Amino acid sequence: MTSVDHRYFIITEKPPNPKHIEAGQICYTSEYKHKTTSKLSVIPLSSGVGLNYDIDVNHMSPLTAEEAELLQALSNDKERLKWFRERNALRTALGLTKGVPVIVEEKKEELRGMIRYIGRLTEPKYPHHISGTFFGVELQDTDENGKTGGEVQVPLDCVAKGEVPTEPEKMDIDGPAEELNSNDFGLTVNSVVEVNLAQGTSYGIIRWIGTVPGRKETLAGLELDEDRGVSDGTLKDVRLFTCPPKKALFVKLSSCRPDSRFQSISANHHKKMPQVEDTEKDGESTTWTLETVPPVSAEQVQQILIGRMKGIQGHCNSCYMDAALFGLFSCSSVLDSMLFKSTAPQDAPIQKTLLHNIVNPLRSKGFVEGRHIMKLRQQLQKHGYSHSFTTDEKDPEEFLIVIMHHILALDPLLKLSAGGKVQESYCYQIFLDQNHSLVLPTVQQLLEHSFHSTGLKLAEVPSCLILQMPRFGKKFKMFDKIIPSLELDITDLLSEGPQQCILCGHLAAKECTECFKDPVFNQTGFKVFCMTCSSQVHSHPQRRFHKPVDLDIPPAYLGHSMPHALTRDKLELFAVLCIETSHYVSFIKYGPKSEDWIFFDSMADRQGERDGFNIPEVHACPEVGMYMEMSPAELANQVPRDMKGVAKRLFCDAYMYLYQSTNMCLYR
Repeated sequence: MTSVDHRYFIITEKPPNPKHIEAGQICYTSEYKHKTTSKLSVIPLSSGVGLNYDIDVNHMSPLTAEEAELLQALSNDKERLKWFRERNALRTALGLTKGVPVIVEEKKEELRGMIRYIGRLTEPKYPHHISGTFFGVELQDTDENGKTGGEVQVPLDCVAKGEVPTEPEKMDIDGPAEELNSNDFGLTVNSVVEVNLAQGTSYGIIRWIGTVPGRKETLAGLELDEDRGVSDGTLKDVRLFTCPPKKALFVKLSSCRPDSRFQSISANHHKKMPQVEDTEKDGESTTWTLETVPPVSAEQVQQILIGRMKGIQGHCNSCYMDAALFGLFSCSSVLDSMLFKSTAPQDAPIQKTLLHNIVNPLRSKGFVEGRHIMKLRQQLQKHGYSHSFTTDEKDPEEFLIVIMHHILALDPLLKLSAGGKVQESYCYQIFLDQNHSLVLPTVQQLLEHSFHSTGLKLAEVPSCLILQMPRFGKKFKMFDKIIPSLELDITDLLSEGPQQCILCGHLAAKECTECFKDPVFNQTGFKVFCMTCSSQVHSHPQRRFHKPVDLDIPPAYLGHSMPHALTRDKLELFAVLCIETSHYVSFIKYGPKSEDWIFFDSMADRQGERDGFNIPEVHACPEVGMYMEMSPAELANQVPRDMKGVAKRLFCDAYMYLYQSTNMCLYR
């Protein structure tokens, strides 16, 4: 259960500040901090381990811990707010118990079921966090083989509504009347195939081939991409292979054809179909070795990554995940530790899919089939993090936090110091005050301004820094262009460590936040001074009322002269995620040269219509280097639509910047 030492609230009206807090989000605060005042300091649950924000109590309503658990399981803020306002329905949901018959909305179908479990699917990392209450429902509908529909785990918006459905439509498992000689295709176990059904063409992988009593022809057991099957790998109560419920389908082997979505790669239909790694045999997982493929080096990019049908194949609103995974793992190893760290048994399959089906093939062959991404999405959905992971578009940060925090329990990448207290997070959203005066900012300036306005510092150098650009949602950008900073100098953003006076270079002892925007020194940046320079600077009438504060100087540096050139702490840019009209793409800075940039789009082209497939593409974009070498004045005069190649998308549509500490990469 949730901690009794915390209070929970739902945002009922979007507050004016901060801009990223939306109506429908659930927040919490400690009982100790809870006071009857005009504003309340709360932490949004959606940010994982996040920051405190002062929000007017008129924009919030209190929740019981049980209500917060139920609502947190819902996938989006609007649905959460709608259920909160339907108080009678929410109270009814709170009264549901095990053994109660319900109607479940699953895949846009209404099915009869019985509640067998009510509770969490995963335990939160901290006592005051909640992971959502889900209902485990045993479905009572049956297929033509007498098998029940299995069990599903669903949030409250999928239960207790609708009417009793009619009997499910029977499925013809024999396939089409016209049969082809499948031996012409060389189909074997693990071949990727398609089969015609009453609902249309279905795609899958052959997991079993053989005969059964009473049938003369050879059958193939398929694991389908979609839930069009009849079981989980059993036929007439005999288990022939293992897969998720409603994924298994048994058809005549002669009814199977090679998957036409990949025939554009090779027009030779007689060529043996590509095989996939078998992850399970006879219901037991095979032994996995902790092996990985190093990231693609600058010398290998042209050979491995460049071309059509390269990168990660997009499917069904997956671009947010495709762009994020390609950006993180194609040419960087900074987060490879998450591929190997020990994890809970129930989360191990997700880690294996990520390593063996996505990262390794991407780095070794330069291509990941869309079904592997769909498998990862299905696993995430099965774990209950969102019942729409396989269908709806998400934000990259939502996906990354689920993977890093909830699944792999990776230590937070960021440790932020504010007022002497350290707070942890995985991503950092840049916020600016209204008086920022920036027009064509660099990422360095944006980060400095954000830290200055929020009073934050870095408690330590992060191995990976994931920065979300200042936006009002996905569509409204604060700046027409943002200049990528190839390096982030974070020396002055650290809460501890020696710093140099910006005037004389000696050991700095004072910092003045009021001098931050003083153009006399430079346009922006934190201003630190030695005792002498601080005294001289603040003797000026315009700065006489400034209040410099003491810096935290490491004891080892006290009483010693400052070295002439202090080693600066810097992070290097390795990827940028961009968004335009709700479609995510990514840029990779893969080498040291100014032209060493590649562009990835998981849905660059498409072959076929409804039953077609997306064609991913990776291509070089050296034109980015040309614009990077321009002065700010030259860049400001560039008309976006006239910029060469895809450069406009990098400078104008940036959504997320990824930086790494090269000292902490697995491979260097």
